[in-house]
Order: sequence, then C-alpha cells, then structure tokens
Amino acid sequence: MTIQEAIEARHSVRAYKEQPLADDVVKVLEEHIAILNQEGRLHIQLIQNEPKAFQGTLAKYSKFRGVTNYIVMAGKKSDDLDERVGYYGEHLVLLAQTLGLNTCWVGLSYSKVLGTYVLDEGEKIACYIAIGYGETQGVGHKIKSVEQVSNASDITPTWFKKGVEAALLAPTAVNQQKFCFEYVGVENIRHEVLAKRGFSMIGYTQMDLGIAKYHFELGAGKANFEWV
Repeated sequence: MTIQEAIEARHSVRAYKEQPLADDVVKVLEEHIAILNQEGRLHIQLIQNEPKAFQGTLAKYSKFRGVTNYIVMAGKKSDDLDERVGYYGEHLVLLAQTLGLNTCWVGLSYSKVLGTYVLDEGEKIACYIAIGYGETQGVGHKIKSVEQVSNASDITPTWFKKGVEAALLAPTAVNQQKFCFEYVGVENIRHEVLAKRGFSMIGYTQMDLGIAKYHFELGAGKANFEWV
C-alpha cells in the first residue's frame, strides 16, 4: 500500500486483536520514530505489550478494547508543540497503515502508566496513538466539502484542490475539521498557502491542523509552494 492509498484506507480503530507487533514492523516504526524525533524536535516513544494504559473507565467508555501497543507523543512545552505532534504523528499513522496496522489518535481516553515512558526536563505528553492489528478496518465518516474549508476555485492550481481533498481525509478530534486552507498567490516564483485553525470548544484544533497540513502536502505532491 502506498501513502496515497493509506490516506484513503485509514480509519480510526478502537478494538484490537491480541497479537503482538511483528518484529520487522517494529524495526521500521522505530527507525522512523528516530528520524521524526530529530526532524520534529519531539520525544516520540513506541510502547509494546502494555495493557494498563487503556483499561481505565474513560477508555472503556470510549470503547477501546485490546489496546496493548501505543505511541506516546511527547516533546518540550512550546506554543507549536501540538501542531508538530499532529504533523509528525500523522507520518507514523499513515506509515502504520502501509505496514498492515491500524491506529487511533487518543486525546483523553488513556492513562499514564509510570515506568512505560520517559520525559526529559520541560517535556509533556500531548496525546497517545493506539496502534496494532485491528478487529476491523474502521469506518469512514461524513466530511466537509472542499468549498467549506478552502478558497479553491477554477482559478486556483489543481494541486491546491488535491491538497485540500487529501486534508479532508485527515483524522480530527470528533471529526470536527476545524481548519481552512487559503491559496494566497505567487511570491518570488513560489506559491503561497495559508493554513488556519478554527475555534472549537472541544480543543485539539492545533494538533488537527498539523495532521491536515501533512495530508495537504501529500495531496499537493511536488507542487512548489510554501506555508505562510
């Protein structure tokens, strides 16, 4: 499965089989985590065979079942931490899909189990990502239209619309899709795109924006543009 295929195939999964991650899969994930930690200035950690984090009341209420593997998304406290967590975490989510795994972003329904992760001075946990072999492949949800989240039109580049379409397939908290992409124009031969997050009582809009921006980049392909 390619990354583009993974964008369309991936859905959130909350119930998992009692099956440990394959050694070769773990190796690929760990290699990518090391790269993303460096690029994103994060402290991402893969936790395996640990069932306690998803056995709490909130996890059961949220219908999580069989989660024994998860990714701890952490980093130094900063104004842009959540956006970087979303952007680089989605790299792993889509990679996992290509490896035959399923995932689910988790903002609140997990418990922090001491001794399973390491935090350096000034770091915090932003969220977890459940990962493993799902009982199902999940189901899709209704999404907004391109027109509702962008200024795409007949006069904007084709790649811009494709980027927005890919962003609309990105996971967001309770499927809120509180983001917007604006094609600004061309400056010094490079196209400019503005990505904005909307207001939400639920929160997580900055993390959602990071996820959506990565999807946009994948959908836009090799377009010569920069974020402004």
